[in-house]
Amino acid sequence: MAETTERHHKPFEGVFSEEARTHAHAAREEMRQSFEAMFPPGFAEHRRQARREMLLAFRSMIDESLKRMEEKKP
Repeated sequence: MAETTERHHKPFEGVFSEEARTHAHAAREEMRQSFEAMFPPGFAEHRRQARREMLLAFRSMIDESLKRMEEKKP
């Protein structure tokens, strides 16, 4: 499993109490663990790779569009 990185920012600090933010963080972690338990091992990595490939495809389409725009410049 991938290591988690420590975050240096605190979302909603000053908006919600520390207790509320702590409970929201715990709920998010429990939700993540429940989703991991529903899917077979390797699913998260496969999903991550699929997402990466889609982003690379979008990048390629954008690059090609920019190239065509530049070719059409007078």
